[in-house]
Amino acid sequence: MDKGNLSIVSEFVLLGLCHSWNMQVLFLMIFFILYLIIISGNTVIMILIITDYRLHSPMYFLLANLSFVDIWLSSVTTPKMITDFLRENKTISFRGCMCQILYVHFVGGGEMVLLVVMAYDRFVAICKPLHYLTVMSLQKCTWLVVTSWTIGFVHAMSQMAVIVQLPFCGPREIDSFFCDIPLVIKLACIDSYNLGILMNADSGVLAMTCFILLLISYTYILLTIRQSSKTGASKALYTCTAHITVVVLFFGPCIFIYVWPLSITWVDKFLAVFYSVITPLLNPAIYTLRNKEIKDAMKRFRL
Repeated sequence: MDKGNLSIVSEFVLLGLCHSWNMQVLFLMIFFILYLIIISGNTVIMILIITDYRLHSPMYFLLANLSFVDIWLSSVTTPKMITDFLRENKTISFRGCMCQILYVHFVGGGEMVLLVVMAYDRFVAICKPLHYLTVMSLQKCTWLVVTSWTIGFVHAMSQMAVIVQLPFCGPREIDSFFCDIPLVIKLACIDSYNLGILMNADSGVLAMTCFILLLISYTYILLTIRQSSKTGASKALYTCTAHITVVVLFFGPCIFIYVWPLSITWVDKFLAVFYSVITPLLNPAIYTLRNKEIKDAMKRFRL
């Protein structure tokens, strides 16, 4: 194709979740309320952990970082989706589209690694309790969190290095509410089939590596719990259940997106909503409703 005859795409059109105006109004109210809950719920968790000295421990330090990541993950796509429900022409600039791709993979990749770090924290606490305070020092926790952000950034940049160099000359319609790499690649003026597989493999390798590390960690944890006393095992299992639930909710849709060979529009949209709205919403709910220390901290904060 003669690149000299290509017209450069300056913006993309987001088709959104649906075309019915009544449904868009309904979705607007639902997702606006959910987004407020995400922001307020995760913010409350961060404030409680920062202000309550009883929560100044490695586990809650990592939980505060998870809440911060969830706020950012949801904020990359949800506000744009909400405002687009009010617009007839749902467009996003080329630069804005590239920024969405960058931040979604930056924050998403960082959260994957952070969940592995949280599993490692539980592994040390349950399997090596006598060495916990030495191994999981504040310096070590800070280093692990920085590592998670670094891996997320490297992953995102590896994706962006390819995407920004693609030629886009039309069509420019993205059948989603945000710029997702597989959908954007399809709009490139080249044969993008092999490139799409390569980009999915890049994200899939990170997701599967983190998931396997999580499986190994929790396998060791469950084996240790099985050998512990009944009281200790019950407390440890209670703590780990919240972590395992969050892991399943986060990695389930993520792995499905990159492993499932078929592309079904409504399934892809549902998974995108689950990933950007439901998961950040459920994380604070799971940790708050099942965590006695957080509940006690909330009571003290109100007093």
